Amino acid sequence: MDGVLVDLVGAVYEKYVHSLGDDEFEVGKVIDQDVEPFYKAAPMPGAIEAFKQLSSDPRFEPYILSTAPWANVESLTAKRVWVEKFIGHTATKRLILTHRKDLMFGDYLIDDRPNNGAAEFKGEWIKFGSEQYPDWASVLLKLEQDADKNT
Repeated sequence: MDGVLVDLVGAVYEKYVHSLGDDEFEVGKVIDQDVEPFYKAAPMPGAIEAFKQLSSDPRFEPYILSTAPWANVESLTAKRVWVEKFIGHTATKRLILTHRKDLMFGDYLIDDRPNNGAAEFKGEWIKFGSEQYPDWASVLLKLEQDADKNT
């Protein structure tokens, strides 16, 4: 979710870039302590449209799989609220919060980091933001091409 659907890092920078010096600023520490960026983060470019496109295509059944910082308990609620605000109530029933993404089943996992089991996911890990998949257009193209091969 974060870094794929949600620009959480951008929200953290927006809030703290003027109040903390570069040497004091650590995104991870802020995320572990402050829930506000989870509520205020903007969607990643093209993310909402891509999720809705995949949801309306009968060849796909997308779910939102995310890890929340366990020390920031309210972030779990904030993620749920964010999904409803930007994607809609129906998508909240497709939200799975876990610390072990490798325990989930699916053909693809679109994630920006190998953490929390993403790299060990049993299906194909699409590394969002990588050279091969820098944005949602490239991810959708890959998924469409794979779906066309299988039909």
